[in-house]
Amino acid sequence: MARIDELLAELRRLHPRLIDLSLGRIERLLDKLGRPQDRLPPVIHIAGTNGKGSVAAMLKAMFEAAGRRVHVYTSPHLVRFNERIRLAGNGTPAQPIDEAILADLLERVARVNAGDPITYFEITTAAALVAFAEAPADAAILEVGLGGRLDATNVVRQPRLAIITPISIDHADKLGGTLASIAAEKAGILKAGVPAVVSQQPEEAMPAIRAAAARVGAPLRVWGEDFEGFEQRGRLVFQRPDIVLDMAKPSLIGRHQIVNAATAVAAALELGELGLDERAIERGLVSTEWPARMQLLNGGPITAGVGTGSEVWLDGGHNPAGGAAIAQTLADLEERAPKPLHLIFGMMGLKDAAGFLAPFRGLAREVVTVPIPGAHEAPYSPERLAQIARDLGFASAAAAGVEDAINRLERKDASAKRILICGSLYLAGQVLAKQAGVEPQAN
Repeated sequence: MARIDELLAELRRLHPRLIDLSLGRIERLLDKLGRPQDRLPPVIHIAGTNGKGSVAAMLKAMFEAAGRRVHVYTSPHLVRFNERIRLAGNGTPAQPIDEAILADLLERVARVNAGDPITYFEITTAAALVAFAEAPADAAILEVGLGGRLDATNVVRQPRLAIITPISIDHADKLGGTLASIAAEKAGILKAGVPAVVSQQPEEAMPAIRAAAARVGAPLRVWGEDFEGFEQRGRLVFQRPDIVLDMAKPSLIGRHQIVNAATAVAAALELGELGLDERAIERGLVSTEWPARMQLLNGGPITAGVGTGSEVWLDGGHNPAGGAAIAQTLADLEERAPKPLHLIFGMMGLKDAAGFLAPFRGLAREVVTVPIPGAHEAPYSPERLAQIARDLGFASAAAAGVEDAINRLERKDASAKRILICGSLYLAGQVLAKQAGVEPQAN
């Protein structure tokens, strides 16, 4: 792990002082590496604001349920960097790349780059593409890091399928402050002749997506027109004009995961020639694992301080739409199994903290705010977050960390309660690292 830490630190030092979103740097490096992006198995390219990781995880599980080998590239990682690059197994699920192999790969890519300015995400994406080009698989799933049009993953000229998951306001400093501008950037992954599955979207996003599709000649499969999904009698019903599927509910919980699941089903049906039949699709949905998405924590040091009957949940959602989805899930949970809800909340400084918290009004009794030490950019201070929460009408106090926050809640009231740790994937990663007894690697 120390070798990986040193290599990643070296790669960060290559970051240009003035960053422009562009594909020039990574394309130059990939040319030197022999253009691995042109030697990949069929690529499923996923952009969007929320749900990208969940859809990727569902599709991975579907491929593996069909006995197919699939590579998966996602970001950020939660605990260890190698989670980002999952290599297809031979009859086994894709696993994070072995650390010794990763170290050799990073050294090789850095040597070819020869000290040229390049962003951390660009050079590590190049490493992932080399890994995927050199290991056999039936498909590769690439999740966009930021935006789409100028994202480092958008070097694949002819993916097999594009997916745009639900769009909302996020990264407004880089992508624009309107849904239309953000949608235009996300739709930059669309390619001529490549079908695209478009998940449920706000009305303001669709004109930009349709315009981008028309401009390049990308056929769209649009939620509400070409397909949709909903929960009925505890099951997932998927509908397309030519097919209705009645399947078990996905393992990932929440109404938003019904949308993600239907999006993944629509995508899988577009990939039928890769062996994704209805049985594999359903088996994949019910076996999907994706940490820090309404994950119930059991055992470990984080939950050691909670009383009998209490629950500790973890979710890495970090924008207003994510907050609304999580709040709805917890409201549904409250209806079925009532328990007082308390939030433990940390967030990166460029995010909309008030927008994330607002949907919890009338649902959460208290917000205890925490720092995110070691974050790659400045997080909100707990004191500032606590003031934002109070301005929204929540009882709120700052704590030194997650365990301190849990202890404060227990000292105040030892009765059974529901605790949600939320607001940041980086905070979620620290929690999972603590649970596992390991040091998290910086993003």
